[in-house]
Amino acid sequence: MRHGSVTYFDASGKPFLPETVPLNQQGCAQASAAGRAFAAEGIQFDRVIVSGLPRTVETATRVLAVTGQGIDIELWPEFEEIRGGRLSTIADTDLKDAFTGAFEGMVGEDKRFLGGESVGQLMDRIHPAVTRLRGQDDWDTALLVLHGGVNCAILSLALTGQRMFLGGLSQTAGCINALDVGDAEADWVVRFVNYSPPAPLQTETRSTTMEQLYEQYRLSR
Repeated sequence: MRHGSVTYFDASGKPFLPETVPLNQQGCAQASAAGRAFAAEGIQFDRVIVSGLPRTVETATRVLAVTGQGIDIELWPEFEEIRGGRLSTIADTDLKDAFTGAFEGMVGEDKRFLGGESVGQLMDRIHPAVTRLRGQDDWDTALLVLHGGVNCAILSLALTGQRMFLGGLSQTAGCINALDVGDAEADWVVRFVNYSPPAPLQTETRSTTMEQLYEQYRLSR
């Protein structure tokens, strides 16, 4: 899953500290809706893993509350979202690309997100963590509640079997992706991507998450 919706900027475009933002009202509803989707299918999790950032912990907690599963949540900081730099240091002319460039097309490893971590550095964190999880045999069904960029890295690896980053894989807040994995390195398949239980057809907006955040932040410039 991707965590539910959060509020990254105030009404004037001033950013909140992204490491601390909680779910907003919509995000709470999205997390509960995901829980109801899992419960309706009778899905039982053996393990639940989050990045440790509050928005992932809260999303997982709400999913488990709805499904009635008392599972300890594991914190894997390797799965934290791609890390941005200081927004104030980004020139106006570079601002839109800083927000959206890492999520457009086939993204090069040297592409940086908001002037901070590069896509290559993100994959350096994510790929070993995925390999470690796949090598553990104490689970059949695991729930990972992570982030849009992190999920793109995992899905890109699953789809291509290579060290690639497909930036155009949309990850709506609170969405569910399903991957079936086997023992062999290439033995996995993507069942579905970006299923959003509250609004499966996703007709509320035509813009991406990063396009929306760019427009919000522009108000402070």
